[in-house]
Amino acid sequence: MSLLTDISWESFQKLTLCEKAPYFRSNGHEGHVIIAQQFDRERLDALGNLATRIRRIAKSHEGLDFLQSLLSHRRAMLYFSQPSTRTFLSFLAACEILGLKTGEVRDASTSSEFKGESQEDSVRTFSSYFDLIVMRSKIGGLAERMAWLLSNSERPVPILNAGSGKDQHPTQAVLDIYTLQRSFEKSGGIDGKRVVFVGDLLRGRTVRSLSFLLTQYRDVEQVFVAPPQLQVAEDIQAMLTSAGVQFSLTDDFQSQIPDADAIYMTRVQDEWDTQQGESEKADISKFCLGMDELALMKPASVIMHPLPRREEIAVEVDHDPRAVYWRQMRNGMWVRAAMIATIFEKHKRIEAYANEHAV
Repeated sequence: MSLLTDISWESFQKLTLCEKAPYFRSNGHEGHVIIAQQFDRERLDALGNLATRIRRIAKSHEGLDFLQSLLSHRRAMLYFSQPSTRTFLSFLAACEILGLKTGEVRDASTSSEFKGESQEDSVRTFSSYFDLIVMRSKIGGLAERMAWLLSNSERPVPILNAGSGKDQHPTQAVLDIYTLQRSFEKSGGIDGKRVVFVGDLLRGRTVRSLSFLLTQYRDVEQVFVAPPQLQVAEDIQAMLTSAGVQFSLTDDFQSQIPDADAIYMTRVQDEWDTQQGESEKADISKFCLGMDELALMKPASVIMHPLPRREEIAVEVDHDPRAVYWRQMRNGMWVRAAMIATIFEKHKRIEAYANEHAV
């Protein structure tokens, strides 16, 4: 087993993402969730099954009482130095489902970082008071650094990466996989499906993470539809080529709709602009989904979006049963609860309860 205590930070930094993955696969109290590459298909299936059991158990008063007793002696810090609505509330709800008490820092100006304290010291401080740290940052790689730091401290509490720079959003990718699992559970699952990504694919960290997780499934074709300047990065293309995955790049959205099993829409990520008005140079008018595009879709296909949206999906589309992005958002609560339960090794108790009560 690879442990973060067995490798220096300098050596760890030099590893590829796939080489880093084994260091984040340890189970138990020190298990971090940092990168999409740490999840193989077995783990994805296990998390999906556990999320479904938690969702079903929580439907009854008795079941919710059971879930809330599991981690009522634990505390979680929600450290969101980058703005967030859905991810923050999803993690907050997941903690409440399992009974964790929570603290939060959502604005660095209200913490000692405003006085010049380093983020490393802030996280070390949080680890003194809490048993789990959920962190979201605009700084790429920061969650990795903090995971290594805490694993090599006297308080090796787990870190959950809730979004790290433009690079990783592993928990969003896992909830996306769960949404696809549920959407295609009566049609052979994810294997053999055609997933079309649309929009700002260069800077969308959800696309980067989900694209990798889809390589864990057989014969999944990935199509990337975007303006040339927002097309998916070359490292993702190289990863897919190395994995033997069939993929294609195009700027013709209309031609890809009829054969798509899942359409994953994204907004323009202009918060990553390096100069004012940079994103406005890309014409995104051809990369929107409205009623005309809906008419081209297969009856059993689905529309996904990590949210928030702008104008890339018309509001009228919300009423179509193929629009699953609101369900996708809610799925995040159950998947993140499943992750937290697994980190603290409560998954077996949940499975036992589900079996005993035929849930």
